[in-house]
Amino acid sequence: MAKYDVVIIGAGPYGLSAAAHLQTIRRLQIRVFGEPMSFWEHQMPKGMLLRSPYAASHLSDPARVLSLDAYQAANGNHLSRPIPIDRFIDYGRWFQRQTVPETDPRKITCVERTAGEFRLAVEDGEEVRARRVVVAAGIGPFANIPAQFRHLPDPLVFHASRRNDLSAFPGKKFAVIGAGQSALESAALLHEGGAEVEVLVRGPRVHWLTRSSRLHKLGPVSRLLYAPTDVGPAGVSRIVAVPNLVRYLPRFLQNDFRIRSTGPRGAIWLVPRLQSVPITVDRTATSATAVGDRVRLQLDDGSQRLVDHVLLGTGYRIDISRYSFLSRELLSSIRCDNGFPALDRNFEASVPGLHFLGAPAGWSFGPLMYFVAGADFATHTLGRYVARTGKTGATVRVP
Repeated sequence: MAKYDVVIIGAGPYGLSAAAHLQTIRRLQIRVFGEPMSFWEHQMPKGMLLRSPYAASHLSDPARVLSLDAYQAANGNHLSRPIPIDRFIDYGRWFQRQTVPETDPRKITCVERTAGEFRLAVEDGEEVRARRVVVAAGIGPFANIPAQFRHLPDPLVFHASRRNDLSAFPGKKFAVIGAGQSALESAALLHEGGAEVEVLVRGPRVHWLTRSSRLHKLGPVSRLLYAPTDVGPAGVSRIVAVPNLVRYLPRFLQNDFRIRSTGPRGAIWLVPRLQSVPITVDRTATSATAVGDRVRLQLDDGSQRLVDHVLLGTGYRIDISRYSFLSRELLSSIRCDNGFPALDRNFEASVPGLHFLGAPAGWSFGPLMYFVAGADFATHTLGRYVARTGKTGATVRVP
């Protein structure tokens, strides 16, 4: 049975960034499991553009030399703004080849802790052991399906993360549920692919990042209002860019910053692409019924919609119990708050040697962890901690 000092589960921006930092620690044996950038390729729609700005879309390495700028220079081409998803995927894989070329694409099916170490089962039946495990498995399992839609099968109803080709529905009639970037951009892509689309929004209006766009053009004033990570509204952006500050704020403030930074909003560049797409506000689908191979939606104003498909741009709800590879016994040992693992300042859970990166760290470190921009802070912190504890895996608990 192979044994490693650290196993990383996941090969997206956080997993690859963690690997880049840990690879530099002398004599540390690490292994990364997962297909590089697989969520971005298979569960995000083709043709999507990143809402995050260029400056906040770099992966992280210790010397900060494997940036998007370096990727462009190495490949002799130019990245447009906003960044197309296919180019971001290619950047992530280029980053992987520079840092951990031997990433293992197999899936981990079970993680359990026995006798002070972790035992991991691989999908083909192999087992490996590790002194430390870093979970950077992304948000795929956390897709939020509202209760009124859960009884209907795919493809009548599907979450935005369940289709990566929205050009495959010409002539079909869609109801898109949601008011965030995922819902609005999916609606634009469906419309551009020849589908008939209506967006249903439960709030009184769609929030566009118009004001934010203007405030970003004020030179030195903008730099005072927004951190380079560019997560959150003016002023709040500067606070959430310091996760070690956020984690000590009162919970009501943390919750407020999370809502204000991750709430549903659409990029201003989507507006012209949705000019011909009806957006109905102040409407909620109270029930959904299959009618043959179509769906009838009952809305809260008494009206109905009969559509071929419902696309749910309803976001994600973090609950680490939905990571199927975490054994029941291990889950019962992890202290959680509202589905999030409670993490110390080193991203370590209540189970020694078990770390969580990305969105699951959002409860402890704030909204920056929901975005690629948070990878730099998280993986620098993890790298320093593992370098201190070394190959022994000894845990120094700091609240």
